[in-house]
Amino acid sequence: MQNFEYCNKTKIIFGKGTENQVGSETAKYAKKVLLHHSGGSTVRSGLIDRVKESLKGAGVEWVELTGVLPNPRLSLVYKGIEIVRKEKIELILAVGGGSAIDSSKAIAVGAVNDGDVWEFYDRKKSADKALPVGTIVTIPAAGSESSISSVITNEAGPWKRGINFQCIRPAFSIMNPELTYTLPPYQTACGITDMMAHIMERYFTKEPNVELTDELCEGALRTIIRNARKIFSGGERDYAARAEIMWAGALAHNGLLDTGRIGDWASHALDHELSALFDLAHGAGLAILFPAWIKYNIKENTPRLARFAAKVWGVDGAFYDYEQAALEGVFRMENFFRSIGMPVRFKDANIDPARIGEMAKRAVHFGPVGNYRKIDEQAAEAIYRLAAE
Repeated sequence: MQNFEYCNKTKIIFGKGTENQVGSETAKYAKKVLLHHSGGSTVRSGLIDRVKESLKGAGVEWVELTGVLPNPRLSLVYKGIEIVRKEKIELILAVGGGSAIDSSKAIAVGAVNDGDVWEFYDRKKSADKALPVGTIVTIPAAGSESSISSVITNEAGPWKRGINFQCIRPAFSIMNPELTYTLPPYQTACGITDMMAHIMERYFTKEPNVELTDELCEGALRTIIRNARKIFSGGERDYAARAEIMWAGALAHNGLLDTGRIGDWASHALDHELSALFDLAHGAGLAILFPAWIKYNIKENTPRLARFAAKVWGVDGAFYDYEQAALEGVFRMENFFRSIGMPVRFKDANIDPARIGEMAKRAVHFGPVGNYRKIDEQAAEAIYRLAAE
């Protein structure tokens, strides 16, 4: 087990009706905020009106910035930074899913640091200060509500890149599972796949003696799968299932499952190219790439892959060969993704395999990716080709 430090400052306010506490919680940090959201379903559902009423009741002023899209855009971040500086905003309040939260984090960094905010995402600069961020989560997926991560798309590339700074971990996050009842099935499925991928990136490690976090990862994955099946079997308004999924999404990416181990993260790097070039939802891209990544690595550390098949997918002792067991696990994972409406091959998402060479080159722009097994351009191309088969 590796040495580690773990500190998570995010206050989680979880449960029914908790969005109505946003005013009193925000007032602890700021008197004027940037209210950042898509302007779509959060408005139509009446949530934004309730948020404004709560802020008003607590004496908090706001300036509104709408227009957040999936794979949040750098151009909107620039606009937000300009507003924050002009209006002397003290906190960024994100209402929505990972896109709204990641965009808010980028604004929070850019507003208080000199230079172009993209330089942080382009690995040219590091940040140790940002405005505080608060969130109201409506889409359990990215786990950005209590993480140190933010991913932004620069339309000029297009490039999709991320940062990991302690200073952008949200001050508080409000999580009401009821807000997820009306999510379209596709968004629910993308979120489920995204949080599973966050756990799997951490699970696939070569670090020995990490029994506790292995068990936590496996238990979290089983919980997500079990409750996803409930939701997709007519339980769209099953509060208990929605609550399990929402809390799992936060735990998947808040750093707890990282402790003492070195995760992989190659699949995320590979998926950024699908998102950037084809504007594919992150979860959908990961549903395609993670099985392909496992197939590529099937001989690298087959006992761990076989354990994953047994502990998460219930592959039993009838499979005495590690490789056979691992492949059965991939088969069951792909079937699960299909059952919730996720793509598992390029053709399912209209990804053009003719661009595999271009994607492979872009994926390793900063050098080989991954820690479980280093993925260079040739390996990236091989994984993309497995995803295209």
